[in-house]
Amino acid sequence: MSHAFHDLSVVQPQWVTFAQSSLLLESGKTFGTLTVQYETYGTLNEDRSNAILLVHAFSGDAHAAGYHDKPGNNPGWWFEMVGPGKAFDTNQFFIISSNCLGGCMGTTGPSSKNSETDKPFGMEFPVITIKDLVNTQRLLVEYLGISKLFAVAGGSMGGMQVLDWAVSHPHMVHKAIVLASTGRLSAQGLAFNAVGRNAIYSDPHWKNGDYYGGVYPRNGLSIARMIGHITYLSDESMALKFGRKLQEREAYGYDFDDRFQVESYLNYQGDKFVERFDANSYIYLSKAMDYFDLASYPGGIEGALGRTTCAFLLLSYSSDWLFPTYQSKELVYPMMKIGKNVSFAELSSPYGHDSFLLEHQRQGILISSFLQAPHREDQE
Repeated sequence: MSHAFHDLSVVQPQWVTFAQSSLLLESGKTFGTLTVQYETYGTLNEDRSNAILLVHAFSGDAHAAGYHDKPGNNPGWWFEMVGPGKAFDTNQFFIISSNCLGGCMGTTGPSSKNSETDKPFGMEFPVITIKDLVNTQRLLVEYLGISKLFAVAGGSMGGMQVLDWAVSHPHMVHKAIVLASTGRLSAQGLAFNAVGRNAIYSDPHWKNGDYYGGVYPRNGLSIARMIGHITYLSDESMALKFGRKLQEREAYGYDFDDRFQVESYLNYQGDKFVERFDANSYIYLSKAMDYFDLASYPGGIEGALGRTTCAFLLLSYSSDWLFPTYQSKELVYPMMKIGKNVSFAELSSPYGHDSFLLEHQRQGILISSFLQAPHREDQE
């Protein structure tokens, strides 16, 4: 069946609130009242078998596709991938995208009000893990009346969530799409997260997370974002975009002002990030990524992946030095060894870790083909 290509129009965010103690955290603590923001695209079919859950990366949100308020305004972060005739075809699938637990885009997080104190949680928010994010999404999926997802898909931190979905809830996942991700952070990945958090801690306005209603720790969060943004790019993409170019009509000046275009760009990215993201969410979500480790299961990575019954598609990108291709292969090889249904490709791309957000056409073909391919699940 062929479909005409039309973009989704205006979409509306939705919210659902779950009662106290609906969520048991991996730490053993129970969570209080929990609100989740989400969006949906397409139509759920009669037997509720066509649902696909999209899980966002570190600083993402529920707005994956369509526009907010009016056509052309604020397109979703995967706008080119989700819609009629696109890789995640809303003529065929019912797409769900939610803001993750611990975030700051509508789902309960450190900046949310603690009903017990009537103040924002701050650092009284409980420590969370990738599994906790996934279990929050499971509450949403079940609230929508869906017992099994046709697919779960995501990149980077989203890919970690996809892996946990497949391992922790194998009976609920038919297909899993993991882009630019890993089964556990390397020492380098842990180090980058630690530097970002320490940039926030060192800001005098952070005040141990109790800055709400006062001066925001802008400088610390901005520096954390600049560090992170460098890891999302690549040497090739930065060379092509900036090289050693000076800002327009600037000379060296022989002072300490920002003269190079790349300096101005990073400052812009840091300033823009501060306007939309919460410093405490940065701390909590980066720590959740640190804790994620499929090798911690009994039997290691093979033991974890042995629990799965879904078909997998893993994509890596040649210039991604944050989650390089070898980390995807550390998942693919054990999957092959234990006989799992797995497809893998490395795409040559200059865009670094951000490739999964930018390589729409090529990865779209692979994803669309994977979604259409038959898969008979393991009978266990």
